[in-house]
Amino acid sequence: MHAILLIFLSRTATTTPTLRNETDRLALLAFKTEIMDDPLQALSSWNDSLHFCEWRGVTCGRKHQRVSALNLASLSLEGPLSPHIANLSFLTAISVSNNRFHGRVPYELGHLFRLRQLDLSLNSFQGKIPAAISNCSKLFILNISSNSLVGKIPFELGSLYHLKRLSLFRNALTGNIPPSLGNLSSLLTISLARNELDGSIPDDLCRISKLRFLQISENKLSGTIPSSIYNLSDIFMFSVTDNHLHGTLPWSVGLTLPNLQWFYVALNRFTGSIPISLSNASLLQGLSFSSNDFTGGVPMDLGNLQFLRGLFVSGNRMGTGKAEDLKFVDSLTNCSSLQGLAFFQNHFVGPFPNSIANLSTQLSELTMGENQLTGSICAGIENLVNLRALSMNDNLLSGEIPVALGKLRNLQQLLLSTNRLSGEIPASIGNMTELLELDLHENNLEGSIPPSLGNCLKLNILIISQNNLSGAIPKQVMSISSLSISLNLSQNSLTGFLPLEVGSLRNLREIDVSENRLTGVIPQSLGNCESLVVLHLQSNCFNGTIPSSLSNLRAIDVLDLSRNNLTGQIPEFLGSFTFLNNLNFSFNDFDGKLPNKGVFGNASAISVMGNSKLCGGIPMLQLPECATQAPKRRKTFLYLAVFIPTIAIAVCSIFAAVLYGRRKSRTELSSTNSIKGHYTSISYSDLRKATDEFSSSNLIGVGSYGSVYRGTFALDNTIVAVKVLNLQRQGASKSFIAECEALRNVRHRNLVKVLASCSSIDFKGNDFKALVYEFMPNGSLEEWLHPKEEEGHRLRNLSLNPRLNIAIDVAYALDYLHNHQGTPIAHCDLKPTNILLDNDLVAHVGDFGLAKILFETNNNSSITDINSITIKGSIGYVAPEYGMGRGVSTLGDVYSYGILLLELFTGLRPTEDMFKNGLSLHEFAKMAFPDRLMEIADPLILEEDSRGDVTNNVESERQRLLECFASVVGVGIACSKETPRDRMLMKEVVAEMLVIRDKFLGVGIYKRDEK
Repeated sequence: MHAILLIFLSRTATTTPTLRNETDRLALLAFKTEIMDDPLQALSSWNDSLHFCEWRGVTCGRKHQRVSALNLASLSLEGPLSPHIANLSFLTAISVSNNRFHGRVPYELGHLFRLRQLDLSLNSFQGKIPAAISNCSKLFILNISSNSLVGKIPFELGSLYHLKRLSLFRNALTGNIPPSLGNLSSLLTISLARNELDGSIPDDLCRISKLRFLQISENKLSGTIPSSIYNLSDIFMFSVTDNHLHGTLPWSVGLTLPNLQWFYVALNRFTGSIPISLSNASLLQGLSFSSNDFTGGVPMDLGNLQFLRGLFVSGNRMGTGKAEDLKFVDSLTNCSSLQGLAFFQNHFVGPFPNSIANLSTQLSELTMGENQLTGSICAGIENLVNLRALSMNDNLLSGEIPVALGKLRNLQQLLLSTNRLSGEIPASIGNMTELLELDLHENNLEGSIPPSLGNCLKLNILIISQNNLSGAIPKQVMSISSLSISLNLSQNSLTGFLPLEVGSLRNLREIDVSENRLTGVIPQSLGNCESLVVLHLQSNCFNGTIPSSLSNLRAIDVLDLSRNNLTGQIPEFLGSFTFLNNLNFSFNDFDGKLPNKGVFGNASAISVMGNSKLCGGIPMLQLPECATQAPKRRKTFLYLAVFIPTIAIAVCSIFAAVLYGRRKSRTELSSTNSIKGHYTSISYSDLRKATDEFSSSNLIGVGSYGSVYRGTFALDNTIVAVKVLNLQRQGASKSFIAECEALRNVRHRNLVKVLASCSSIDFKGNDFKALVYEFMPNGSLEEWLHPKEEEGHRLRNLSLNPRLNIAIDVAYALDYLHNHQGTPIAHCDLKPTNILLDNDLVAHVGDFGLAKILFETNNNSSITDINSITIKGSIGYVAPEYGMGRGVSTLGDVYSYGILLLELFTGLRPTEDMFKNGLSLHEFAKMAFPDRLMEIADPLILEEDSRGDVTNNVESERQRLLECFASVVGVGIACSKETPRDRMLMKEVVAEMLVIRDKFLGVGIYKRDEK
């Protein structure tokens, strides 16, 4: 019996481990069977030819031969994570990071009570974090970052008392940060960044006394930073960037956090000043306060931080207005490890700090634009030999660009635009062979473009527009094949031909050489630039025909050849261009028949005015019909048919003139011909009949200086709008004169067309003045945005796309008035009631009663009024500088456009009752930008969006709408800034709005992949 018992016990001892080992082997094979793709054949060794403890990525314990660790990181494996992994009951570590695992995180992982490390990062896991993971009570590393997890962070994770590192960043987690995490007294690292967590930072986190690394950036957290969090004396990284946090920072932060190395609070809403005590945190390496609302100066003692590598205070309201504002730069010369310094977009004033030349030679980023720095750029800046980004744009810098800049051989970005720099562009810039972006626009630079720029063979962007440059365009510049984003040489005095080498720019998106003095033909080689989206050649002296090679520009969206001396026929191939939305051939000498297909079929997308030899086209362009050649045998008959009626008409005309001369009734005085239109002579009697004696039933609007009536001429049933001036109103006569003068020579598809004017006497002997406009059947934009109560059931709603088109139409009109019709004209009264919509909802800007003809000063953004009419404008839309006595400028129109744009997309008038005590529509939009924009969107836009095609991906369409809305509001905010010099120009607005529309519609370079 004893022998039998020993044999049984012996067999039991040997078979039980074997069965357990078999469990592990089967679990691993089950894991492998769910792998859908193994491109590296990483699991090829997982077969019976080897013991499973020798399989790749598998580690077994020595004593029991059980799987203790599974490391399959970075093997490109794809598939779900098999729940059979939970059968590996001896597992202490799992790492499957940087693969393509997807599906849910198995809740079965909670059965692995020995597990200490779990790394599922850099995959595509979805769903929620399983609360069952909290059963892994020995876990000290939990990393599920960079996945697509949603939902809340499980409250139960607060029971993992041994946890030292918690990494859940880069997911889509929502809800509050659970206060239970404060129970994790062993925690050293918390990383919850790049989620959608909201609520406030829980005070409970402050109980984790050993915490060294706290990163909760890029969420939606609000409230203030708990004061007790500054008691975490061991913390070396504190990052709450890009949330909605507010309040002030405690003055003692540098004293209470002695081990602090990285302190990031950028992209929040903090106010007050930067604590001076930070200079006591002697281990500090990085400080970021950018994009908040900090005021005051930068602490002068930061130079004590000998380990400081980066200081970023951009995008605040810092600066005291005194010359000492930039003294802090002097102290930073002691920071020998400094690599990044950014203080752009603040209110710093004073001379360019020469101490910049003494900063660390390790400095790679220096951005100081959008301040009010004066003086010249010091030559000593050449000492910063490792600079990669240098930005000094939008200041008041003067003098010449230092030749010594050419010694910065590592520079990749050089931004000196919008200053007062003069002299020539130094040829030494060509030594910067690493340059990716060079922007020198809007200065007073003169001389020629240095051919040495052709040595910058990595350039993506070259902008030197709005200067006083002359001479020819160097062929070396046109040979920089790396140019891919923009080449802008516009608004200079360049001469000569457009070099043939332009054909080298095969990857370039935008070419703008407009408003120069270029001559010759448009080179055939331009057709090689097949990636072009925007091409501006207008306002030069090009001659010849449009080259046939332009048929290769299939991606073109904007093509402007206006105001040149081009001849020949307009090619039909342009009508086949899918993405062409803006075509301007105005004021050339084109002839022949205008095509009517593609873009030529959209009157709001094409302009051909000033080409008297063109015929045909769609009726809305009002070109004459093309004559057909008659057969020879009918010529004699045609001569007679034309000659005899002509003689008869002439005789009748002479007779009528004699009779007319004898009639001197004051009631039928001839109308003025100052505005050429379809009707060249309209009398008071004609207008009275057309409006049914100015009947109230035909009244369609009342303005500041008169009333507008609907009229119909019986002769051809033409419907018009008649604006009758109220001459009893002071300023009405001047308004009439101003409108006639402003519209004397302007013609644009987005301006209301004036058919005639009438200056006569009514039947009672009173002066009578009126203007006759093209009738707009869809009324004003005001009626669509704010219908009256009695019109509330019209169900007239503007979805997002029509609003975009209306905004672009208005921008086109203003750009034309400001930049493309000779002497600039400021409209001065842009508002929804003055924007009229035709049958196709194409917008037309009207009512030029306050318009100003302007002349330009040396600064293009400052235009002085030469008209004596008092500016009134409309409350809410009028630019603030007009109220301070500033002269009229085109930038005043830009402000009105910005307000109009915000009204168009929020549905809120700038005069709403809510806008008081310093709150305006501009500030209202700015506070919501960019994270709370859907809260201010016109509900009708969202309602229309929700009725869309249910087969679409709702979430992606919603995201597309949000991105579009955010971009438009951004333009509205930029246009309606209080200071004129901070606003966009209308030509920039047009370009930006076109990009926004194309991206929303998914056309051009933004074309979405077809499903």
